[in-house]
Amino acid sequence: MVKLDKEEILRHSTAHVLAAAVLEMFPEAKFGMGPAIENGFYYDFELPRTLIPEDLPLLEERMKKIIKDNHKFERAEIASKKALDNFSKLKQSYKAELIKDLEEEGNKNVCLYTQGTFVDLCAGPHLDSTGEINPEAFKLTKISGAYWKGEEKNKQLQRIYGVVFETKKELENYLKQQEEAEKYDHKKLGKELDLFSFHPEAPGSPFWHPKGMVVWNELEKLGKSVRKKYGYLEIQTPILAKSALWKISGHWEHYKEGMYHFNIGKETYCLKPMDCPFNIKIYQEKQRSYKELPIRYTEIGRIIRKEKSGELNGLLRVANITQDDAHIFLTENQVVDEIRTLLRMVKEYYKIFGIEPQFFFATRPDGFMGDIKNWDKAEKDLETALEKEKIKHEVKEKDGAFYGPKIDIDIKDTLGRKWQLATIQLDFQLPERFKLAYIDKNGKKKTPVMIHAAIFGAFERFIGILLEHYGGKLPLWLSPIHVAVIPVSEKFNKYAEKVNSLLLKNNVRSEVNNKSETLGKRISEAEKQKIPYMVVVGEKEEKSETVATRERNNKKQVVMKLDEFVEKIKKEISEKN
Repeated sequence: MVKLDKEEILRHSTAHVLAAAVLEMFPEAKFGMGPAIENGFYYDFELPRTLIPEDLPLLEERMKKIIKDNHKFERAEIASKKALDNFSKLKQSYKAELIKDLEEEGNKNVCLYTQGTFVDLCAGPHLDSTGEINPEAFKLTKISGAYWKGEEKNKQLQRIYGVVFETKKELENYLKQQEEAEKYDHKKLGKELDLFSFHPEAPGSPFWHPKGMVVWNELEKLGKSVRKKYGYLEIQTPILAKSALWKISGHWEHYKEGMYHFNIGKETYCLKPMDCPFNIKIYQEKQRSYKELPIRYTEIGRIIRKEKSGELNGLLRVANITQDDAHIFLTENQVVDEIRTLLRMVKEYYKIFGIEPQFFFATRPDGFMGDIKNWDKAEKDLETALEKEKIKHEVKEKDGAFYGPKIDIDIKDTLGRKWQLATIQLDFQLPERFKLAYIDKNGKKKTPVMIHAAIFGAFERFIGILLEHYGGKLPLWLSPIHVAVIPVSEKFNKYAEKVNSLLLKNNVRSEVNNKSETLGKRISEAEKQKIPYMVVVGEKEEKSETVATRERNNKKQVVMKLDEFVEKIKKEISEKN
């Protein structure tokens, strides 16, 4: 039986209630899968007609009746052949396919759950009865399309999403949060602020506009400056390599389905889904001494992964990923100190954004690679580093990478949503697989340890999260435009250009808005673009060499000398305000 927590059991049980309600409404419905997800659940169906939003309240009423009837969730284990026969007779082709998959994996028996007259193929567990679901604390939220098993070659089904909580108050709070989140949606903000766009010709791949590149470059510059301070050496590696490389690394065995690969002649080539094997090739270029270690490589690594179309989500889940990647080669006795340094570096990064990171220790998964003794040591080293840095953390059991345990870093945004960003992974496996070595102080060959670390994680995801966290009002230093210079009328265009020229000379990103529109409309446009400062200039300002300034979140106008304003904004930018 699959191990689920209390919330997941509630969500999964409610998904079954939804399926029972759909069967009542559409007796000819065919059922796909209906798992629990964050805050809620979904279920996929093949139905005789396309659902419309007005169907959701009707289904909710049917669900409430099923909840009120208090049907028991009854578990039964039967022979897979019998289950296949039963579901085939019911013309439930998708369930029959799942049973065949289970048989191919060697399962002679399968688990079924029944509530009322509804029977489903399911590993469970579930609540004791439908009556344990609060009828006032769930809601069906949306309808979408979804390919069966997430594969585009398969039939497209209709997916119904829902959320469920223990209390009505929790549901109300969630719905209110979602309403706020819609206003902050990074895809909407990206379009409004002219930062990036998406096009069907390149699914999952953002097109960065000039203003978006300003944000990107500022983050890249920040990351490089911090890493340089900590002794990192910048490298750049290719995007393509023969499959032989990935077979040595283990990715071909463990990650092949997520890789793009193709044949050229007799060779199979892969677009890289990870940077680590490439960094290893640079390490292997010459014999290494213990005196050189740690060697810290950093790369703005561009990788490509084969994501399922249904999983792509704006900047938050892309196919073309850019990481602030790092790989550190070191001796075993250097591990704890190096992990401690990385933890301090994480705190330094996120302090700049006013974000408090949360730390999670992810342990050995079931499908791990390598010797268990190395895993035990790796886990102990990570725990020691966390303890020495006095960092509070939670444990994610069996959530490590296949090659080593890791520390994941999450943040909470202004809407209280959690996002996983940075990761620090300790790896005893790849150095052994690639036969890496260094010469120790006794002249003997030893195998180094390897640390994988990314602080922003993916640039794309980090920018998407920042946009939503700030509601598009990026900090001054990160904003594509620092200052909008607005002349009261065309008579003062010359002075506006003078102000703009001085700002640009001082590395302040500014632009003049002298469009043939009213002053009010131009001010409104700067507000919509969420530009941190507006500078309005007219006759009085021109004569006195001053500017009338207004901050983004303040209606109050302050008049100051032009030179004084330039120094003020330069200082604020340098301090990362």
